[in-house]
Amino acid sequence: MGLFKKNTFGQFLFIKLWLIRITGVLSHRRFKGFNSLEIEGSEIIKGLPSSNVLFVSNHQTYFADVIAMFHVFNASLSGRIDSIDNVGYIWRPKLNLYFVAAKETMKSGLFPKIMSYAGSVSIERTWRSEGKDINRQVKMSDVSNISKALQDGWLITFPQGTTKPWKPIRKGTAHIIKKNKPIVVPIVIDGFRRSFDKKGLRIKKRGILQSFVIKEPLEINYENESVDSIVEKLQFAIEQHPSLLNVIPEEEFVKEEESNKQRKWEY
Repeated sequence: MGLFKKNTFGQFLFIKLWLIRITGVLSHRRFKGFNSLEIEGSEIIKGLPSSNVLFVSNHQTYFADVIAMFHVFNASLSGRIDSIDNVGYIWRPKLNLYFVAAKETMKSGLFPKIMSYAGSVSIERTWRSEGKDINRQVKMSDVSNISKALQDGWLITFPQGTTKPWKPIRKGTAHIIKKNKPIVVPIVIDGFRRSFDKKGLRIKKRGILQSFVIKEPLEINYENESVDSIVEKLQFAIEQHPSLLNVIPEEEFVKEEESNKQRKWEY
């Protein structure tokens, strides 16, 4: 790789490579040490094409979710099945791996800026900004950047647009799917909310079993299937459909959030 080679977004790949390596090494024990990451279905990763793959997942923290995905994907590509043992896999990471994030979040400090360079496709949320509900038009440049990321490689998105459970899927994700026709791979995570603070930077509790389930790609009729139908498929695929509230009552999350505020954070 040339020292001055850039990716499709004009970022130097050499810098991105070292940011991923350093972040990967420093964060590894958060999933394989302080806590335990139980992975299922990672054999699916190695069979995917090198581009136009969209990962859709529920969301529990700002950054820990994404970092775990970087670990699992790169470990899987290096031949590890359902394991992130031996962090050596991070030495040659997949550099065309991106994730969708709110622009205001990625400008909120040094680490978010590092993560942004490592792979963020930052967008302006149309429904919320600075903690307030808003209603603004989608920026076409954001739509273009999402398509550009898919054309170049893999893209991770959290279609609920929030770390709160049971929130509705944003229809924009379905429009992205119909427009770009990617392979859509669902992921369901759990335990991250109990392990980390909301940003996913501080360890809140140790000894937590985190789960990371990769499901088979969705079957989608890109031409004829409606946006609403795709949205419902996504809800079931990432286990956030309203009908599943009886399985995991929302009150449990409310109690958990209240108890979390009383715990002392640990580094």
